[in-house]
Amino acid sequence: APPIALMAARRATDEMRDRVVLGEFGVRNVHTTDFPGNYPGYDDAWDQRRFEEAFRVDVIREEEDTLEFDMVGIDAAIANAFRRILLAEVPTMAVEKVFVYNNTSIVQDEILAHRLGLIPIRADPRLFEYRNQGDQEGTEIDTLQFQLKIKCKRNPQAAKESSDPDELYFNHKVYSKHMTWVPLGNQSDLFPDADFRPVHDDILIALLRPGQEIDVLMHCVKGIGKDHAKFSPVATASYRLLPDITLLQPIEDEAAETLQKCFSPGVIEIQNING
Repeated sequence: APPIALMAARRATDEMRDRVVLGEFGVRNVHTTDFPGNYPGYDDAWDQRRFEEAFRVDVIREEEDTLEFDMVGIDAAIANAFRRILLAEVPTMAVEKVFVYNNTSIVQDEILAHRLGLIPIRADPRLFEYRNQGDQEGTEIDTLQFQLKIKCKRNPQAAKESSDPDELYFNHKVYSKHMTWVPLGNQSDLFPDADFRPVHDDILIALLRPGQEIDVLMHCVKGIGKDHAKFSPVATASYRLLPDITLLQPIEDEAAETLQKCFSPGVIEIQNING
């Protein structure tokens, strides 16, 4: 076969091996095909040294509650596996048991317990053990204890003509910041500098009116998202493929400017060739 035909065939094979193609009528090459013996002339056997040389992780953006990174040199199926691990298999601490001593709010005990369970807790799960199945009582090595005790009262200094609840009442909004850590056993000695608390202080739990109160005790345990969504450490974990744009023909004049506007700034560059 002519060299040009060989080069074209090799380019087509390379595209099938390592590209997912977004065509006019659908997406092609979505399945993994780079395994040994699938393509003549290619050695696709997995090699650890070759993998270590080709694989890298580039952190694109890191903030307090967001992490964006590129994984270069692995299959999309492995990237998806990382996503699923983040969602379902990274342990955290979350409210498991709620002991209700008094609840005269309009929120039923079951709904209140459910809302408390979904509040993310700022605590390093590596400091605790998993609670043994069947254990009813928590210990200092497997349980964090929080208390929520609050009562709504009238503000005697409020203006008579006022209708604003924030001015009329004290403690009429119950927030996650009202949850306080109550050390179990010798946790005060084990964690002298600990700051166990909800991740966010402004999560609204309930609304109260004068005379209503909530008095509950919560036990937080270690768990994973596969058992319950409240243990999932991420609200969203997603991945996307790195785009590789190939223009099939030269694009000039107004068409080039229109194409450039279809993408984010910096993706498409227009070159002035003939002045």
